[in-house]
Amino acid sequence: MDDTRPPMSVVDTLRNHVRDHKRGMFVDLVFAIAWVTAVSVIFDLLSAPQWAYYLTLAAGVVAYYGFFWSLELAMEQQ
Repeated sequence: MDDTRPPMSVVDTLRNHVRDHKRGMFVDLVFAIAWVTAVSVIFDLLSAPQWAYYLTLAAGVVAYYGFFWSLELAMEQQ
């Protein structure tokens, strides 16, 4: 099989990736903004150490996967 198409540029590759994953990327962005906003508001109200703030921000990764895993399970059970 002879593929004579020219290689894709980096811009074309990024454009294709965004087009294919647009909804998922938007959901990821909304979750990240909501998590950082909630953590920032809570820690602005509390007098907690800086390391706890960063640990809570990092826990957002676990929260993200836990939330979407449980959402997927709930949708499968319907």
